[in-house]
Amino acid sequence: MGIVVLLLGFVLWYASYCTTIAVWELRKLFSWFALPLLAVAGTAGGWLVVRLLRRRAGRGTGDGSAGVVLGCLGAVVGLGLTVGWLVYGSYLQDRAYMATAEVVTTPVPDLSARVPYVAGKAQAAPHLGDVTGEIADITYLPDSDRFATLVERRGWLAGYEVGLVQDVPLGGESRSQERCAFDVSVADARIGGWFSHNLGRKISAEKRWVRFEADDAYVTCSGGTPVVVVPLKRQSGILVVTERPAGVALYDGRTGKLTVTTDTSAVPGPSYPISLAARQREGTAAVGGFGDWWFERNGWDASEDGANEGNESELTLRYREEAGRSAYVTPLTPQGEASSVVAVSTVPTRHQGGGLAPMTVHRLDPAWSSPKALVALIKAEYRDVCCYNDDQVFEVVPTGGGTWTATVGSEQNVRYRVEGKGQVGGREATCLKAADGALIRCAFAAPGSPEEAELKRREQEKQQQAGAKNPGDPGDLTGYTNEQLAELQRRMSEEIGRRLKSG
Repeated sequence: MGIVVLLLGFVLWYASYCTTIAVWELRKLFSWFALPLLAVAGTAGGWLVVRLLRRRAGRGTGDGSAGVVLGCLGAVVGLGLTVGWLVYGSYLQDRAYMATAEVVTTPVPDLSARVPYVAGKAQAAPHLGDVTGEIADITYLPDSDRFATLVERRGWLAGYEVGLVQDVPLGGESRSQERCAFDVSVADARIGGWFSHNLGRKISAEKRWVRFEADDAYVTCSGGTPVVVVPLKRQSGILVVTERPAGVALYDGRTGKLTVTTDTSAVPGPSYPISLAARQREGTAAVGGFGDWWFERNGWDASEDGANEGNESELTLRYREEAGRSAYVTPLTPQGEASSVVAVSTVPTRHQGGGLAPMTVHRLDPAWSSPKALVALIKAEYRDVCCYNDDQVFEVVPTGGGTWTATVGSEQNVRYRVEGKGQVGGREATCLKAADGALIRCAFAAPGSPEEAELKRREQEKQQQAGAKNPGDPGDLTGYTNEQLAELQRRMSEEIGRRLKSG
């Protein structure tokens, strides 16, 4: 009896976490097989009704051949419905994620360039000092324009050790950082931890039927207190099951207190799950009809080649003119062999309510070359600044108005940025700028662009300065009068005498 009681207590202790996972997975399985199972059940029910009617009519149950035929027919119908529903159900699921999507031809809103994620990631470990843990997550926080690093403490029954929030400037000198330590005696849970040290179990105990992706979580530091932010998701639908946002879980690294809330206005970072934004972007494959979806004739894929390899999609960027607003931004290519960037998708990083956040797909005109081609172009046009030693081209990201920005330098020091506007007159328009945005030169400035106007202004100033230092030709002397020639001769004699005396 003692063993039974212990086992029962153990099950109850795990119930909230285990049942949440079980219900979550079973609900997804039910959505895929519910329709075929209903069809098989209907066929079996029809066969039973026919058999019952034959028996009541005194005809007996027959020789069984009819049952065999109906059984085979039911199996064929069930198999056909299973395969068909698995395919068509996937299309309906993509359509459900496309419910809030809008395809427009307006330019991408102005976005601020940032230090590439690869550089932010590379600079995390050198600034951890004597921390012995292992880096679990690195996230860009658009509100503060900083990178946050979450470090796990070593050991099976341990939580997190520290949170590091640091400035990684693009064209600035600031290198400030804030390191906030967890109180490991009370805040000893982490995502994927064991037993009572599992943060997911604590979240399920606080609120059942919600789950999360480990990559969505991040850390912030507030007055020396680390706070782990975990964006949550819930399931919606019966035959077509999709995910929806469900608020956030906030884990205090000093007290170990867990708070689950749907009011995300005070969260100092993204509150909308980046994994959900990625799923919405993948749903653009269903922008057309079922035939177009099946043959991949419509929709877009994330651009995966060149400088964006390893960080191709859902780039977190700030809006330039709207303080406090940011978006997950993804350059898109057509489905198929084409690799040019023809559209940009945006999903807000903050969203109130339990529905999907609005997704906007901006079609580009003109389109951009592929990131791989742009890297080759930058190396060819600006070979004096790229690429030698450890320098390379990082992240071709949209920065609004049809403009892309690539950063040039090393992982520890970003020195330049290259901005382009796509194919203009059959040629990719690009300009080289300092990391802080100051224009250096252009390989080809787009007609009518601010860069073209700035270069013309510089050329005019240069000509004016050259004219002031080097007086021009006095012109044709045959047009001078005798008095003008005499005056010119007198001034020339005086200038020659002055120079002889001075030197």
